Amino acid sequence: MRYTVIGAGAMGYRLGVLLQEQAGLQVDFVDTWMPNIDKVHDQGGVYVSRDHENRHLVPVNIYTPEDYKGDPDVWIVMLKQMQLEGVLERCAPLFRDHQVVFSAMNGWGHFDKLLKYFPKERIYGGTAMIGTVLNGPGDVDFIGRSGAGSMHLCAMTEETTDVERRMAEDFKAANLNPILTENFEGTCLAKIIFNSVVNTICTMYQITMGQFISYPGAKDMSRQLIDEAYDACERAGKQLIQTRQETLDEVDYVSRVGNPLHYPSMYQDMSKGRPTEVDYINGYLARLGREHDYVCRTQEFLTHGVHLAELAFRVHHEEQADQG
Repeated sequence: MRYTVIGAGAMGYRLGVLLQEQAGLQVDFVDTWMPNIDKVHDQGGVYVSRDHENRHLVPVNIYTPEDYKGDPDVWIVMLKQMQLEGVLERCAPLFRDHQVVFSAMNGWGHFDKLLKYFPKERIYGGTAMIGTVLNGPGDVDFIGRSGAGSMHLCAMTEETTDVERRMAEDFKAANLNPILTENFEGTCLAKIIFNSVVNTICTMYQITMGQFISYPGAKDMSRQLIDEAYDACERAGKQLIQTRQETLDEVDYVSRVGNPLHYPSMYQDMSKGRPTEVDYINGYLARLGREHDYVCRTQEFLTHGVHLAELAFRVHHEEQADQG
């Protein structure tokens, strides 16, 4: 199948480049960040490293929404929640009835926006437990050895389709380790709960996942957040695809073995002066709890904590700029 990635950021590049290089598929990229597009055009592709080593140029096709003329079978949408609505509006003339869309974005909220352009029968969601860093325009770093990490894939209708099986085959050929599920909300919530622990804590304290998990109290901190999230989901009648212990084990394994050198995407956003997605992760879980008469006190505290870290980071850099 032919793929077009909307959002040539860290994860967009990783999925697209691996589908192109390892699965041998036709992949295009559509982006709206002009420094990124211009850089890729100037240098003839995107520079790709793995764990900060073996940097090499991978030729890719990248376009603005207005310049793109392709007709893919599958759109892969990998944007920040805050960007999504505006980018989809620009891409709307490109969408066709035969196309499907897959997204493994962080947080919750993107599916409501995708439903404005695609019926639920053509929407697929999932997770991507894969660490990647965008160093700058046209320069990406894959964190973890080849084949590290995994992803889940589920139809919004929760009925496994031929298209979904073909996507899974392509993702497998790209060494992305896909797992098919039949619980759409539970699949997507698994990544939100994972991120509510690792992304948030690593961002607040500006540490890697490996540094976090090496702290003796990391498992206790993780368990507290996971228990709150599961309590909120259970009160909302949402069935998760993993048990609490399996989620705790995943946090430990991914942080200790899979991506110990990785600074999560939330930290990457904060460190570059961009708004974080904490309101769509910890904030979402906190709102879900309150909607069902349960207060996720730690999730609410950490939502404020990340916003305070954003403020402190911004003030610090403004003071440095003034002194310079």
